[in-house]
Amino acid sequence: MNNTIVSISCISYNQAPYIRQCLDSFLMQKTSFAFEIIIHDDASTDGTKEIIEEYVAKYPDIIFPMYQKENQYSKGVRGMMVRFNFPRCIGKYIALCEGDDYWTDPYKLQKQVDFLEENADYILSFHGISILQTDGKLEEDFITKIPENHETQETLARFGNYIHTPSVVFRNVIKEFPPEFAISPIGDYFLYMILTEYGKLNYMNEKMGVYRAGVGIWSSKSDYYRNFNMSYANALLANFFNSNEKISSILTDRIIFFLTRFEDYVTSADLIKLSINRDVNEKVLKYFIYNIKSLKTRKNYDDSTKNLIKVLMKRIVKKITKI
Repeated sequence: MNNTIVSISCISYNQAPYIRQCLDSFLMQKTSFAFEIIIHDDASTDGTKEIIEEYVAKYPDIIFPMYQKENQYSKGVRGMMVRFNFPRCIGKYIALCEGDDYWTDPYKLQKQVDFLEENADYILSFHGISILQTDGKLEEDFITKIPENHETQETLARFGNYIHTPSVVFRNVIKEFPPEFAISPIGDYFLYMILTEYGKLNYMNEKMGVYRAGVGIWSSKSDYYRNFNMSYANALLANFFNSNEKISSILTDRIIFFLTRFEDYVTSADLIKLSINRDVNEKVLKYFIYNIKSLKTRKNYDDSTKNLIKVLMKRIVKKITKI
């Protein structure tokens, strides 16, 4: 009979300097329940796999690995946890932590599970973290700010992702993910938004984990790249939430804010990716109409941009006439 309460989901790639600290922080957890560690390694070449194998040999009944022979991320595969780990998670709850981050409180899992057990209207619990800089200095969290009324779907949509991955424990309730998730460049935020369909978000004002800044793939990307990816995730979410007018509107407004901020850099190809449903199409078109004079002076206003405006107009007219 299975008595696993928490499945710890971890993904790794070339994190040999950090993976021991990560796994040790899982194994130090003091709980009144059983937990498992589900780990996926994306064909590491720096010895990460071999370190994981050492731990599996010591804890074969707790750690369950999956090793890729070829790097999946380089093939365009996204959502590693959802694709490769979640189907293997048998716990009532899933805890998240990537291989370069770690936990600092041995009672972290117990505290979060206790809260969720006692509060059925909450779907997810997250907590404060510290930021570890590349120079080894541990700092206060300067990346996120927890907003008021942080418990709701609307707040998460409006403010974006204020939840650090290594702080998350949530109910294992999602049986199937929407097709938009498979192409979203930001999987964690998309996951949290889906989860808000099932309940509220709990924040524990305790630092119980560490996020390692500047070492992951995400940390190395440009400001435009990071913001475009967030906008593309918002566009996909707007498509997923198309029956929820309020949430869809909030998400598309954030896309327009991105276009306004980065109008010197947005390409036609990027605009096409963002324009995936009627609500987004309409707001993007309005943005062009209201700003057409200034946009024509931009270096990235070309024939393809003109054609995109025509395409958007045709899409909207076609969809409106069907109503």
